Amino acid sequence: MPFARLTTATTPTCHLGLGLAAVGRPGYINLGREQDLPPVRSVDALRERTHELLDAAYAQGVRYFDVARSYGRSEEFLADWLNARPDIDDIVVGSKWGYTYTADWSTDAERHEVKDHSLAAYERQRAESDALLGDRLDLYQIHSVTPDSPALTDKELHARLAEAAAEGLTVGFSTSGPAQADAIRAALAVTVDGEPLFRTVQSTYNALETSAESALAEAHDAGLTVIVKEGMANGRLAAPHAPDALRAVAEETSLGCDAVALAWILRRPWAGVVLSGAATVTQLVSNLHAPAVDLDADQLTRLATLAEDPRAYWERRGQLPWH
Repeated sequence: MPFARLTTATTPTCHLGLGLAAVGRPGYINLGREQDLPPVRSVDALRERTHELLDAAYAQGVRYFDVARSYGRSEEFLADWLNARPDIDDIVVGSKWGYTYTADWSTDAERHEVKDHSLAAYERQRAESDALLGDRLDLYQIHSVTPDSPALTDKELHARLAEAAAEGLTVGFSTSGPAQADAIRAALAVTVDGEPLFRTVQSTYNALETSAESALAEAHDAGLTVIVKEGMANGRLAAPHAPDALRAVAEETSLGCDAVALAWILRRPWAGVVLSGAATVTQLVSNLHAPAVDLDADQLTRLATLAEDPRAYWERRGQLPWH
């Protein structure tokens, strides 16, 4: 299956991917967006920014690109970039279904996205993704599975996803919320005709939110590729918001807080791909220094003190404003 290409890549940046959540729509919950994005966040302006990021990432060896139906026009922007570069055939594209973007290109909408994990939502959004990405879509993930998600128990949905997998599409899921570990373990138990359904898992994991670690290790041991999202905790681990312990380690390494935060994740033996959510090329280049960061035992110990209670972490995340 095409997604397996990532496991054979050997360049230093092959374990870093680029997620387009921050640039596929004018509003998101990342800190610092007021400075990161153009003053006028028109569709054309964000398309141009997205293409700049994709060009820079590809030139630096990044080969995994992550979008979603709910990330505004992220699929469209990526499709435009791919269509203009037909010679690029060595990348892996992942998208997600299960949320519908409802903000209508506004930063102050009452609701920016609506969740629906039904079979009908899958069929509708799969058709939308296929219309834009076609056979360039390698991985399709259920977006933000929680333990109570009907996607974990809907046998008809499982059968349709298994059909897609049999046709060559990699099927995965992402998680969010304080019970990520429970959701991961429940998804690992989903089978169709005795075979595991999911081949990838994408979860929030960073120095502040480590609660899914053991479950992600179990997923890796079960043969799933683990993709880490929100490694920068929506900007909370980037300067100038980074906690003192992270700042101190960054000064010792002479690299940015962001590179250190991502390097800390890359040290996990189960981490297959760690996403950068950069909104500027400068941020992306800094993120891509992560593989060069060498953290010693003392630095790792100090960074381990940053972990928060998962419920407190997700409560604070839920309070971040859409900028």
